[in-house]
Amino acid sequence: MSWQPLLFDWNHVRAFLATVDAGSFSGAARDLKSTQPTVSRQIDALEASLDVTLFERTSKGPVLTDVGRDLVEHVRGMKEAAALFSIAATGRAQETTGEVTVTASDLLAATTLPRLVAKLRLEAPGVRVRINASNDVQDLIAREADIALRHTRPDKPDLIARHVTDLRANLYAASRYLDRKGRPAQIRDLAAFDFVGGSNPSRMIGALGEIGVEVRPDNFVSTSGSGIVLWELVREGVGIGILPEAIGESEKGVEKVVRDLPSMAFPIWLVTHRELRTNRRIRLVFDFLAREIPQITRNRS
Repeated sequence: MSWQPLLFDWNHVRAFLATVDAGSFSGAARDLKSTQPTVSRQIDALEASLDVTLFERTSKGPVLTDVGRDLVEHVRGMKEAAALFSIAATGRAQETTGEVTVTASDLLAATTLPRLVAKLRLEAPGVRVRINASNDVQDLIAREADIALRHTRPDKPDLIARHVTDLRANLYAASRYLDRKGRPAQIRDLAAFDFVGGSNPSRMIGALGEIGVEVRPDNFVSTSGSGIVLWELVREGVGIGILPEAIGESEKGVEKVVRDLPSMAFPIWLVTHRELRTNRRIRLVFDFLAREIPQITRNRS
């Protein structure tokens, strides 16, 4: 018996992906400039053509099924392939030139973006990337940047956001600091250790409290609003800090403080303004970052 490919309408696939990215049928309808009933019907038709259930309809909105989650990345790949096909077919690939401004925290900008830009240069040599390393939220609507990497989803309706990955983080310290101070046998022992953190230590105290680490403001012997400075404070043996595992695990002389401490998850959202729909240069960089960030944040070696 020969295998026959399934037939489906690409517009239905677009409705599926838009619903995943927006988190609701109404949000997908806004992004597609359609209506909620139309988007819902398109997804129903896609499910019927594939003979699968992609979303569970709940009172809080659509929730991806296991099958739906399995298909998301395949659909994204189809979307990217379709975009590349369109560019090649119309002979407009050479038009993808000019500057795109990307903003991210100083730590992400220093440890992650350079490697990504180097790879992007090979794929799109006509694109110039300006990196705005800032721990302040840049106003994309006011065009302070074209694309932002953020840890929270924006609430402004004029912005487009995609959750691309979760950054896994943990507690790290210089080995020489732990040699001097001693290594904690269990989580509760951390209350006697020195910490370094951001300008508002209460935020870090709250995050640590959620995983059972009880520390007080006086545990923080040094603070800074710069992620790069905090990283250097950890490396110099000043105290314990929260670092992305992709960074902490690759640095010689730095080690995880408690080996079985569960990771903390910090989402990474890729955010841009609605010019994404009409500016092919921004679209190219946005799709590239969405594809590459999950890979580079998992493996920085």
